[in-house]
Amino acid sequence: MIPSVLHAPAPGWTAEADVVVVGSGIAGLVTALRCRPHGRVLLVTKALLDAGSTRWAQGGIAAALAPDDSPEDHLADTLTAGVGLCDEDAVRALVTEGPDAVRGLIDLGAVFDEAAGGGIALTREGGHHRRRIAHAGGDATGAEISRALLAELKDSGVEVIEHALVLDLLKDAAGRAAGITLHVMGEGQPNGVGAVRARAVVLATGGLGQVFSATTNPEVSTGDGVALALRAGAEVADLEFVQFHPTVLWLGGGATGQQPLISEAVRGEGAHLVDHAGERFMVGRHELAELAPRDVVAKGIMNRMHETGAPCMFLDARHFGAAMWESRFPTILAACRHHGIDPVAEPIPVVPAAHHASGGVRTDLHGRTTVPGLYACGEVACTGVHGANRLASNSLLEGLVFAARIATALHTDLAAALAPAEPAPTADVSAVAAAGYVAAESAPAESAVAVSAAPGATVAASVDGVSGSDLAETTEPALAAGAAFTEAESAGASMAAGSAGAEPVEAGGASGDGWLVGAGVRGEIQRIMTSHVGVLRGAAGLERAVRELDGLTGGDAEPGVAAWEVTNLYTVASAIALAARRREETRGSHWREDFPERADGAWRGHLVTRLTGNALTTTYEPLEGKRS
Repeated sequence: MIPSVLHAPAPGWTAEADVVVVGSGIAGLVTALRCRPHGRVLLVTKALLDAGSTRWAQGGIAAALAPDDSPEDHLADTLTAGVGLCDEDAVRALVTEGPDAVRGLIDLGAVFDEAAGGGIALTREGGHHRRRIAHAGGDATGAEISRALLAELKDSGVEVIEHALVLDLLKDAAGRAAGITLHVMGEGQPNGVGAVRARAVVLATGGLGQVFSATTNPEVSTGDGVALALRAGAEVADLEFVQFHPTVLWLGGGATGQQPLISEAVRGEGAHLVDHAGERFMVGRHELAELAPRDVVAKGIMNRMHETGAPCMFLDARHFGAAMWESRFPTILAACRHHGIDPVAEPIPVVPAAHHASGGVRTDLHGRTTVPGLYACGEVACTGVHGANRLASNSLLEGLVFAARIATALHTDLAAALAPAEPAPTADVSAVAAAGYVAAESAPAESAVAVSAAPGATVAASVDGVSGSDLAETTEPALAAGAAFTEAESAGASMAAGSAGAEPVEAGGASGDGWLVGAGVRGEIQRIMTSHVGVLRGAAGLERAVRELDGLTGGDAEPGVAAWEVTNLYTVASAIALAARRREETRGSHWREDFPERADGAWRGHLVTRLTGNALTTTYEPLEGKRS
């Protein structure tokens, strides 16, 4: 049983925008900035603006920038890494538009490391046959990209709400996305559950690594976007392909939470993977040895651990010397030393850990999902770029390129779409939310409350008498920081009073299907997924995972951030487990011990998951031609 809408209080405040972007990593920030000419843009983010995965990205961003490189070479490496499941048209868009997109970042103010002879310094990572990884601050590429984008955001007119957990999608009577419900988590005003009316919704919520006990992902990566999309009726694809990064710092048995990443770039600069005897075990397993694609290296490490009974393997870069470590990998050096490991003097203990979702919300080449008006980009999306296994450092590039493609599409899509009808979600929030909009729009000025803006940005507000079509013609921020936020009078009583006769419209399930998983089972979800749906999978373990996850749904927790997050984790974990059980082969980052070979005849295609009522369904679609 999967809830088709999150149980939540009725919205107590409203905001309006032309485009609402959910998430503030590279995908969300670029989307918001590029959409600003289209009208009023509201960016909502779960924590602080820089709290997502982008700032943790160490290695760099891949693009064919070198004279001896080409988009065709980048295309070939990406297709090889994706093991037959990439959408070639999507990959071609990525690699051909990528170089100019990176140059655009530089024009924006991002400072990449320079080579001794001038120009951008480029390195290699796993699966790349050329040096094409641009990096910044040695191993702080994501932080530098985030800094540059946030600086551009400051005076852009994009409005921002931080500490906002997105809950569900609002739809109009025709089934088109018409906004979101969200909860602002006790940081100033507005506070509590509210609603944002918008003509387009862009999901850029990042990853889902927190479904596992150990991951490189930050705490905010709880699969919120994928779970919302499923509840909204959107298709998700390729969820079984969760990439486990081969080299994560081993902190001992039982380590949980966000783990320190040892960037692939360390191997790109010449570090060796060795076992406890000092033997380079990847030599002979693949032509690229330590620089094989990530799925190959992760399997090589796990196999060697099983062969030797060791709890970890080692990454040996002592030959770099102190000066190189300090200049090229200062972040990793500091993290290792913080945990008592000195890479200058000793090998680094490493194990694979959950890192990146190659699948996600299914989109076309311009980020459109299967729900009209709902778009997705970045790690939350399945654009077709990654196939069964992401090529190293293509993730930042994907967010950059496809965010720009969404902005281009919205220029046409917004012009073609009518102003949104009254949103009418289902279940707990259905009638009261719809009534809440009426109440909010007709509320007297005295009911307005003050709003605290995020630093350097303004906060959106719902203004009496301003419709969606009026907002489409607005190109300047509607309200300055500290402006009034219209709030429904007596949010509970007057909203409920106005709900009589409201007709819920499907937005994920029938009225009454809203409930929550108890917050206390978060650790149990992570244990189940780590034990049975991790790097190595098998039929018995996957059956047990599905059964144990299904057993966690008893009762209905009280609404709140912890329960909402855990319900999202539960939804995404269930979808991953079902897809992994269904795919009876080994391909890319999906490794079945009971089906150890790739099976193109039966499984060269995509598993597409949908939420129908309260049940997840997974359908196999053979790969036929290219998507356009």
